[in-house]
Amino acid sequence: MQLAIAAIIALLPIINPFSTAPMFLAITEGDTEAERREQARKAVIYMVCILVAFLVGGSFIMTFFGLSLPGLRIAGGILVAGVGMRMLYPKDNGVQTKAEHLESKRKRDVSFTPLAMPSLAGPGAISVTIGLTSLAKGWLDFVSIIIGILAVAAIVYLTLRLSTRLVKILGVNGLHAMTKIMGFLILCVGVQFIVNGVIDVASSPELVHGILRVLEEAR
Repeated sequence: MQLAIAAIIALLPIINPFSTAPMFLAITEGDTEAERREQARKAVIYMVCILVAFLVGGSFIMTFFGLSLPGLRIAGGILVAGVGMRMLYPKDNGVQTKAEHLESKRKRDVSFTPLAMPSLAGPGAISVTIGLTSLAKGWLDFVSIIIGILAVAAIVYLTLRLSTRLVKILGVNGLHAMTKIMGFLILCVGVQFIVNGVIDVASSPELVHGILRVLEEAR
């Protein structure tokens, strides 16, 4: 269950359902409560499918593209840290552009895009999910990570379902404050990913043997 808890801690700040709640309300404006509930349910299902697919196929993707775990951790850390910085210092007041917002409102089904992707299962969440494969040693570990993903999905669904009340309780300023807190946590996660990747590179046997060989040749 440690991996399940690790998955929740790593994914929840990045997925950040609090920042998705205002967008969810905006693009489902005019929908009934039943329609909103259906959109939220489908979006969460899509999110789980996307993350589990990258979890299961993560090793194949890394092998196919010739990626190493340290490189993946560093690249993912840079990406995640960038997401955190954008949340701490947003350039604009909305996640979507005006054109994207109008397109979302015209669509009858917004559960896959923009809700599931890229809002919930975006590049940051996908990078973290692939990174979690490095911690899995057997199929039980994969099951634990999937349980963590399902727990995050439940939290996301409840947040979206209660988004109307959430906005009323927290207000716009409260949601912005919550987003900044999540942004700081995401930044910390990204920096830790980079640190872990650099440590892995510095302690890799290939690098150590290469340094020793250079020192021997220098003598």
